[in-house]
Amino acid sequence: MTVTDIPAPTDRLELPPLQLGNITIDTPVVLAPMAGITNTAFRRLCREYGGGLYVAEMVTSRALVERTPESLRIISHDDDEKVRSVQLYGVDPLTVGRAVRMLVEENRADHIDLNFGCPVAKVTRRGGGAALPWKTELFTSIVQTAVREASRGGLPLTVKMRKGIDEDHLTYLEAGKIARDSGVAAVALHGRTASQFYSGVADWSAIARLREALPDIPVLGNGDIWSAEDAIRMVRETGVDGVVIGRGCQGRPWLFGDLMAAFDGDAQRFRPGLKEVADTVYRHAQLLIETFGEEDKALRDIRKHMAWYFKGYVVGGELRAKLASVPTLEVLRGLLDQLDMASPYPGVDAEGPRGRAGTPKRTALPEGWLNSKDLNEDQRAGIAAAELDVSGG
Repeated sequence: MTVTDIPAPTDRLELPPLQLGNITIDTPVVLAPMAGITNTAFRRLCREYGGGLYVAEMVTSRALVERTPESLRIISHDDDEKVRSVQLYGVDPLTVGRAVRMLVEENRADHIDLNFGCPVAKVTRRGGGAALPWKTELFTSIVQTAVREASRGGLPLTVKMRKGIDEDHLTYLEAGKIARDSGVAAVALHGRTASQFYSGVADWSAIARLREALPDIPVLGNGDIWSAEDAIRMVRETGVDGVVIGRGCQGRPWLFGDLMAAFDGDAQRFRPGLKEVADTVYRHAQLLIETFGEEDKALRDIRKHMAWYFKGYVVGGELRAKLASVPTLEVLRGLLDQLDMASPYPGVDAEGPRGRAGTPKRTALPEGWLNSKDLNEDQRAGIAAAELDVSGG
């Protein structure tokens, strides 16, 4: 992997290790859980480049309690993962509590995160995800129950959330204080509302306000970190204790190497040529076969990564199309061998935003959801339907 010095070396950030309960994260960087992305294969690629906390794909509390095969696969970790981090999504305090208790009693995790950031319509229209903190009693009950169950095993529990439903219905300051008072180990904030989805620009000023409002627990910032320099800028502008990386690492597992170097005051950055990217893609596919135990499923999964890996590189439309529908590992090898392996890192064309941003839209909500911070009987009866296998945040 080609390593170069950035034009102007950065001075070292005086940022201590991230402390989550009894867990110390030397490099204060967290890989955000992303559905269909942060499985054991991708987490291995990322952590081989740098330090941090690597969170598994989100799993619904209901699926975990019901022990569905997919939920058990999601929470599986490689033997050498030092911190087994699991993110739960749930809308019912009892179900969330049972899921946390299962993780504790069966020794399946070292750290648990709760997702209150999902903006997907099929979740929010039933009151889940980023819509849920609006109902403060329900939010409080879920967090308190989860903290209580996690504490039985000494596991730190954290919360990830968005600013709120929209700019007229912000929840992050109140929810952050509730979470803090409930005993969470840290709070992470994505600087967008649910109605923004991933569009526009993340509001780092909101992250700074939350940091100021919660001086006694770690606060992590998420949103629009596409490079190590972005992470440094976020820390300096907001005062956060660490950063959460989502779409910025898609097709770029080496970003975690850049981040570790940046936090150490090292000016070196990974600048892979096309051969190095091709080698990483092939290894990613091999690791996915190990993860799923099926070559067909693994190769279907690698397809969505192709556009991310080859963003900015000269590949050619026909070859890109073939890579995006690759059927077998053997075919993948043949396609990759057609690349110009001497092609260098393309510079800015390979950097910047990646992944789907979506467009701003009115958040789908249950009828009358915004009328009160308390659940009415109809909402209380219907919210359990929001427990779906959908991720985001």
